[in-house]
Amino acid sequence: MRDYRDAKAMAKAMREALARRNLDITHSEALEIVARQFGLANWNLLSSRIEATAEDAIVFERAVPIVRIFDVAKAHEFYLGFLGFSVDWEHRYGPNFPLYTQISRGGLLLHLSEHAGDATPGGNMAVYMKGVRNLQQELAAKDYRYMKPGLREADGRLEVEVTDPFGNRIRFMQVKAG
Repeated sequence: MRDYRDAKAMAKAMREALARRNLDITHSEALEIVARQFGLANWNLLSSRIEATAEDAIVFERAVPIVRIFDVAKAHEFYLGFLGFSVDWEHRYGPNFPLYTQISRGGLLLHLSEHAGDATPGGNMAVYMKGVRNLQQELAAKDYRYMKPGLREADGRLEVEVTDPFGNRIRFMQVKAG
């Protein structure tokens, strides 16, 4: 996923896409548009933000939880079939070795691992999101035999909680407006 540090590449891609439609804008105009897409008034403000994020700056980009699994078929039934994730990639060091895989849905990435040292079964994660009511309805409609998650309200949040076959708990949470 791109962020403001990719502004110049985004401006270039926009110019190229528009040129294919016989619409020409200058690079400067494209940069101004990209700045507004990031909610800033002009390119100078965005440029100063990019410069402030120097190579030696500390910038957290994404956390990807590692979830311990013991059975690939059960993990696929739960994460792919029930929760609707897709497999991005899989890795094994060789035949008959443990699986390490990345799955995703929307912007959420999870790593599932059969490797003993990667994670502890019974983990707990919180996933903040929008559309939690729709997620709960989607999951309820699947009629998964091991779980019928409900929607609950707690401390200004709406939550749907699921537990995978290995005891790992995921709480999908949406902060209520207000």
